[in-house]
Amino acid sequence: MPAGDRRLYPWASQGSLAPLTITRSSGSYFEDESGRRYLDLAGQLAYANIGHSHPRVVEAIRRQAAELPVIGPNFANRPATRLAEMLAEVTPGDLNRTFFTNGGTEANEYAIRMARAITGRQKIVTRYQSYHGSTLGAISATGENRRTFSEPGAYGFVHTLDPYRYRCPFCRDRDACSLACADALEATVVGEGPETVAAVLVEPVTGLSGLVVPPDGYLRRLRDLCDRHGILLIFDEVITGFCRTGRWFGSENWGVVPDIMTVAKGITSGYLPLGGTIVSDRLAAYFDSNYLGAGLTYAAHPLPCAAGCATLEVYLEENLAERAAETGAKLLARLRELAERHPSVGEVRGIGMLACLELVRDRDSREPLSPQRTEAAPSPAMAGVRKAIIGAGSWPLFRWNLVILAPPLNLSDQELEEGLAALEKGLAAADQAIA
Repeated sequence: MPAGDRRLYPWASQGSLAPLTITRSSGSYFEDESGRRYLDLAGQLAYANIGHSHPRVVEAIRRQAAELPVIGPNFANRPATRLAEMLAEVTPGDLNRTFFTNGGTEANEYAIRMARAITGRQKIVTRYQSYHGSTLGAISATGENRRTFSEPGAYGFVHTLDPYRYRCPFCRDRDACSLACADALEATVVGEGPETVAAVLVEPVTGLSGLVVPPDGYLRRLRDLCDRHGILLIFDEVITGFCRTGRWFGSENWGVVPDIMTVAKGITSGYLPLGGTIVSDRLAAYFDSNYLGAGLTYAAHPLPCAAGCATLEVYLEENLAERAAETGAKLLARLRELAERHPSVGEVRGIGMLACLELVRDRDSREPLSPQRTEAAPSPAMAGVRKAIIGAGSWPLFRWNLVILAPPLNLSDQELEEGLAALEKGLAAADQAIA
């Protein structure tokens, strides 16, 4: 720990930590106090979509701080009004009304609360390979093992199996997906009683719990299921939103529009904390005559909303959705080339500028290179992978046996090659460990 550091750090045993002190960042890089630069292949926590220190957003924050640095949520302010209008222009379908929050966790909390209020039902169906936030409702909605640290959780959350084809219990060894994963979710809804289910809440592409891309037809099946039973469909687009997948929002890759969408991270590229619960016009109309029991001291804060307006302008003017699709295709192709040379890679998966290497001890058994448990220390083999990649000057995300890539969407071809060279050193270390 840095001398005199009295912080408690998230999701970690404190005694084993040795965090770097970061002093500056620019473009696709950040720098520690010794002056060493790192290529940010993680986008921090998958949010630095436009890179670091973009002058347009920095100037927008400075200008807003000089004009109106803070005002209460019971007042209107120009940045919040403008940002809500900009969001209505880029979101699919009739998702036109936004309740601003401080981040993705709260956005999911209020999506759950709104769904329950509108439907008069209580149950929320989510998936095991998911993460929706760390407050009581959001962590109860979460399926993966970070949930266990908050149990017993909140009432009314039911989990079901995922479209995780690489480890699918239904059809992983078949030539094609059978969509039995969608059948499993429908069976869960029927088993619980559709009349008791307020919403189905899923990430269109699973985030840092595995980066699982759904099979074609899966999200459409969920939409049809919800429509048949009067259930609301909520998409958690906290990671997949704002051009990350090559479209403005991840669900647009499959042409499915939810009733509620939650966003955060890329809305300001992480420059200031901000999230939002975006609802359809139909759902928003419910609150015209019914009380909206929701509020946050810093909701629609003018500083992050100004940053959000500037960030959306960057996405539009720099055409980052298209750029993410093009660079992401190069990234996935090159990762698959690496996989052919390195037996430690069990699977490469991804979409746009979201990609994942799942590392295994044996491709036939698919035994993970490191335990898939949050509290477990990484295996010596996985620790070696991390050391080799970071030692080469690149910083992806590491989770269990996964190496996750979510770099800035404006990553250059030269930076891409630099990152791939570092990844190859990590995979060489993994190969040596399993030899």
